[in-house]
Amino acid sequence: MASLNVPSEVPTVAEDCEKLRKAFVGWGTDEACIISILAHRNAMQRSLIRQTYAETFGEDLLKSLADELSGDFERAVLMWTLNPSERDALLANEAIKKGSAGHCILMEIACTRSSHDLFLVREDYHIRFKRSLVEDVAHHTSGEFRKILVPLLMAHRYEGPEVNMALATSEAKIIHENITEKAYSHEELIRILTTRSKAQLSATFNNYNDLYGSTIDKNLKADPKDKYLAFLRSVIKCLSYPEKYFEKVLRLSMKGFGTDEESLTRVVVTRAEVDMENIKEEYYRRNNVSLDNDIKGDTSGDYQHMLLALIGNKNV
Repeated sequence: MASLNVPSEVPTVAEDCEKLRKAFVGWGTDEACIISILAHRNAMQRSLIRQTYAETFGEDLLKSLADELSGDFERAVLMWTLNPSERDALLANEAIKKGSAGHCILMEIACTRSSHDLFLVREDYHIRFKRSLVEDVAHHTSGEFRKILVPLLMAHRYEGPEVNMALATSEAKIIHENITEKAYSHEELIRILTTRSKAQLSATFNNYNDLYGSTIDKNLKADPKDKYLAFLRSVIKCLSYPEKYFEKVLRLSMKGFGTDEESLTRVVVTRAEVDMENIKEEYYRRNNVSLDNDIKGDTSGDYQHMLLALIGNKNV
């Protein structure tokens, strides 16, 4: 669940809407008020706020926010205020337009959302863009990337905990055979990765380790310059240990000169209500510094305050 700092006495939706309206009128904008409300409301509460705001003031809250805010702060607030499937549909559309640079964003959505959530993303994409997400991805990708991205986005995985250990052993052998033969886009390998439940895949990957004394990730590093192999490793990491995948995205977004605000915003906003506590723990374990601390060092102003609130900093 989210690590959001929700007040013990949450104001009514009508009160939230009234305060937001006041934050927009007059000279300047009360950004602190916007953060204090929206950053501390869950998806259902935000949806009710949007609905009530439109009914009360005759204007879409997203439009009011867009008119008043700017820059990275605006994007963070707008992305957060959208419901999760709307947000993912928008992110997917942006990713498609990026070409190969957007492949990992599409993969994130496909591998870390439940089957039901993914269905809602495809539905919202169709409503918003009047096109099929899967068809758009198929049209704008090619080769090995298309071969795996399309079934990933169409996945209807079983979400339960049951595992077939005999199947895990046999499919570990299939994966090893494909990797040994460098058949990295073989239909059997892709079938396993795009159809099996995450619990089943975990058992398969563990069996692989036990049978061959090495991880799949390590064996897929045969050619460090091969972009598809790097992508395949990301798929496996996202399916197995999403907190490790997102820790790396966050780390790289703030490493070196400059900040990749787009990646930073995307991960914070999409994971705040899902597994942010796990990501924060992994971030500290990997970097020996807190995510809060690095965000404070790489961002500033209202944008910084919004991100810190979303990752659960109780001082914002």
